[in-house]
This record gives sequence, structure tokens and C-alpha cells, in this order.
Amino acid sequence: MSSSSISPAYLSRTRAQHLTKNALLVSAVASMMGLTACSSSPVSQPMAEQTRSTIGQNAIKQSDNQKSMPPIVAVAESEVAMPRVVLADSAMSATNNTMSNSMGSMTRSAPQWSVRPLSGISVQPPVRDNYQKNDANPVHRTTEMAVATLSIDTDTGSYANVRRYLNEGQLPPVDAVRVEELINYFNYQFDDGKRIANAPFVVATEVVDSPWDKADQDNKIVKVGIKAVDNSWSNKSTNQVMPPANLVFLVDVSGSMSSRDKLPLAQSSLKLLTEQMRAQDSISIVTYSGTTSVALPATSGDQKAKILAAIESLTAAGSTNGEDALKLAYRQAEQGMKKNGINRIMMLTDGDFNVGISDVDEMLELVKANRDRGISLSTVGFGRGNLNDHMMEQMADNGNGNYSYIDSLTEAKKVFSDELAATFNTVAKDVKVQVEFNPNVVSEWRLIGYENRVLNEQDFNNDKVDAGELGAGKAVIALFEVTPTGAKGLFSERRYNENESKKTARGKKTNELGYLNIRYKAPKGGSSKLINQPIINASRPLNKANIDTQFAIAVAGFGQRLSQSNYINDWHYSHSTKLATSTLAQKPDSDKDGTRRNFVTLTELAAALDSKR
Repeated sequence: MSSSSISPAYLSRTRAQHLTKNALLVSAVASMMGLTACSSSPVSQPMAEQTRSTIGQNAIKQSDNQKSMPPIVAVAESEVAMPRVVLADSAMSATNNTMSNSMGSMTRSAPQWSVRPLSGISVQPPVRDNYQKNDANPVHRTTEMAVATLSIDTDTGSYANVRRYLNEGQLPPVDAVRVEELINYFNYQFDDGKRIANAPFVVATEVVDSPWDKADQDNKIVKVGIKAVDNSWSNKSTNQVMPPANLVFLVDVSGSMSSRDKLPLAQSSLKLLTEQMRAQDSISIVTYSGTTSVALPATSGDQKAKILAAIESLTAAGSTNGEDALKLAYRQAEQGMKKNGINRIMMLTDGDFNVGISDVDEMLELVKANRDRGISLSTVGFGRGNLNDHMMEQMADNGNGNYSYIDSLTEAKKVFSDELAATFNTVAKDVKVQVEFNPNVVSEWRLIGYENRVLNEQDFNNDKVDAGELGAGKAVIALFEVTPTGAKGLFSERRYNENESKKTARGKKTNELGYLNIRYKAPKGGSSKLINQPIINASRPLNKANIDTQFAIAVAGFGQRLSQSNYINDWHYSHSTKLATSTLAQKPDSDKDGTRRNFVTLTELAAALDSKR
């Protein structure tokens, strides 16, 4: 057959078959290399055949549209000036899977493969990480909705996870980025803050020019900062000691935890924590995989050799199907219950929640019920491949705990040593923030981040509605972008109701941009307390703002760029780099732990990886 007689349809089918063979070849290679997740279940032959058919159909569709195959991505050296990318260790733990397993996994999880011109071809393992989809908070007309209500968020899991992606030479998935967790990862001093009515924290507010509005706009950024008073455990002062702690480590020891960034890193993390424990503290270890067991009954914190030996003895093997694991952990916590102390379960896993309860709602109800009995729950994530970020965050939020992600021993030290009080020692619970914007001053507003922490206005006064906890020494920031009345906003001016409101607004106070209300409870609960103060309508240039405010805005811009926000216009990673670097030059002692300098490095990595930077 001559080339001139070959039909376009035939060529399309031929190209599709070729692409299909390539896809099957990649899958076969991946299977032989042991790159599929160890948790994959066997796939029958008919399912494998169905998978081949599905891949073939997809290839035909893509060929017809003259598109390249999405699973294979070539990255040029000129595009990414990065050190050699090392595959996640989770890939090494998944061996001896059949080709059917590999094909089934590809269909179910739609993995993304990456081919990089390093020393050969690198194939990344299938990614089954689960993130909650959060659309950015919308812009509100103040005349229609003047009140913002939210729960504080002290989780840091998103920042550490984003950092790992960037260090491995990848931009993180959009849904992995929670801007508020990026902002609140850092320590802030709030030198301009003040303590109101003996609250266990100081409050700082500031209004500055927005760095990402357009030239014809005059938007402002409103900062609301809260920092817990710490007398202080973190400073090793004798003025205040951490209450006695009853800690239960619920450790996933399934086969998927065998890579060195999972169980071995979890063990190192627990060893760091053990070194901080005292005679009045107790530690228990419950493990789950194919079976559930108590690896260490409640043991005094001063018996470090016994505790460390138990930690060292943990090994990863088998499937993840821990019968009644979570319930057993709660029973252990109840047996060692310390009145007026810290009673907490710490769940360490790479994402498997097969803990004997298959129903998510039932599991969360169990967590809530024990939270109300005084036993909190924190989650700690490790590795990648089947990280259930969404579930970890849910569990910690409902358990009055924290969600952390450990990507390195440095992060483990930060969570379990340097910030031990902030992690465990709650000074205020169910902390809610509410801002009422003055419609005579603010025409539009939006909350930056906190998408899954927004509350209904009526929830603020309802003590039955759960909110976030504040640990000793911990700082929290909420940022709002506002459009002053009379300035150009996103909404067009309305002819009737807005004109009427302007008439009635004459003579009303304009010295207040808004009014801040904060509710909180004592660590042991009871009725909430209310403190409040006005937010003064006085703005300053960003470069004249408090150093903490400047840095927080640099992080906020970075997070919004990573999450592809539509609200930051031409703000790029380089702008965050410049602003953060400027704060370090102005106040070098603001970065005693080095985390801010590391942030600058991350902004540079993101710029190198993003062609749209």
C-alpha cells in the first residue's frame, strides 16, 4: 500500500496502537521495577484485559486530537536547573507486584509519570495521594455580607508537604496547598500585639497596602494576629512546665511503611519526642497492620531505654487491616488517663486508615466522642504514594489535635522538640475569629485561605460548634484583602440599593475599618469567653509595615501563586522572594530557626519549576 493511499483514519488507529504498546511497555517496566504501591489488591485477568482496552481507547482519543500522551512528561535541562531528582522511597517498598496489579493501579489512580534527562530514565511511582478540593474564598460585597467568621488553624502539614514536592523537583498539586497552613508554619513575635482581658494570648492587627492589586485599585490587606502567651516551656523556663502527658502512639506498620521516609523516619521522630519526656509522663505504643497489638503498655517517661527499645523493634510488614486499632488506642489512653494533664493519641501513618472502622462518619464520631471525654488525637503523615491528606486533616480537626507532615528529621525536631509546647500544651480551645467590616469604609472583602475553616456567622456564639486549638507559644495569622469604599473593586456599582446606603451612611463613623471579635474556651472547656477591639482605619505602605506582617504577606502571595489564584494578578514567586529577603535584611533575628531563609529557597525552586513564573 502506498503512502498516498493510506487514509487518515488508518494512520490515527496505527498511531494509537503504537502509543498503546508504549503505555503497556511502561507499565510492564514499572511492575518489574516494583514501583506500584504495596497496598494494591490483585486484579483478575478479565479486569486486566478491560484495562488494556481502556488505555487503547484513551490513546485513540488522544491521537485523534493530536495530543501527546499525558503519562509521559519530558523535562528539558534548560527548563529545570535542579539537582538530580531522587525517586520517593515509597517506590522501593512496592515489590513483587504482577503486571495485572500494575495495570489495575494505572486505571484506578491515573498516575503521572515523569521522564527526566538525568543519568537515564526515571519513572515515578503511581500517586494515590488524596487531597480535599478547596476553591478559593470568594469576594463579598460588604453591603450584602459584612461578617467573616472562621476557626483558627494551627496545622502545618501542608507546608511540609509542599516543601517536599519542591525539593524533589515538582510543583505540588493545587489541592495540596492550604495557604493558611503555609502562613502559620512560621513563628511570629507580634511586638505590636496587646493582651486583652487576661486572655492567654496577645492580639495584633494591622492594615497595609495590598501588593497584588492592579494599578487602578487601592486594595488593602488586613492582618489579624494571635499569639499564645508562653511563659515558657519552649524557652526551658522554670516558670511554667508542661502538664503531665499521657501519649499513645498509634503506628502503622504495614508493608507500605517500609521505605526509609516512612517507618524509619517515624521511629526517629518518636525517639526525639521520647527524649523530651519526664517521669510524670507516660507513653504507650499500639501498632496495626495485618493484626493489631500493644507493642508497649503505658510506660513512665523516665524509662527511656525501654521506650526506645520498643520503638526500635517496630518493623513494617503485611497488609493494612488493623482490627479495632483505633478503639484499642483509645482504651490504652483511657487506662493511663491523667486528670488535668495531656491525654492524646498520635497516629503515625503514610495514609492507610484501615484501623478497624470502615465507615468514615463512624470513625469521626468516635474521635469526637473521645475528644469530649478529654482524649485528643493528632495525625502525623509520612511519605507519598497513598497519603490521605484529607482524612488526616479531618481526624486531627475533629480530635482537637494537630496535623503534621514529616518530610525530614529536621521537621521532626521542629514538631516534637523545638515546638513541643505548641504541639501538645493547649492554652485555649475552640478559638473563633469574627470580623465585621464597616460598609462605610470597606466595599468588598475576601478571606485569604481558611477555605475549610470558614464558619457560619451564627456559629460564633454557639459553644457547641468546634473550632481550633491554640498551643503555648503558637502564633496564628488571618489575612483579608479589602477594597475601600469608593475605590475600584470587582463588582459594578449598583444604582439603587448602594445609592440609598450611601445616603443613610452619611455622618456615621469612618475611623473604624471593622470590629474584631474573638471567642475561646479554657483548655478544660466550659463556656467561651469573648474579647474584642476595633480595627482602626489607618493604612501604611507595605515596606513600612511590621516585619511579621510583611513576611506573612510574602508567604500568602507564594501560596496563592502555587494554588493558581485569580486574585493576585501579576504577583510571581520572585516577588515573594524579594519581599521575604527584604524582611530578613531588616530584622535578621526574626529567623533564629532558619525557616524563613529556607522559605526563600523554596520560592526560588518554585520559580525554576514554573514556566509562568
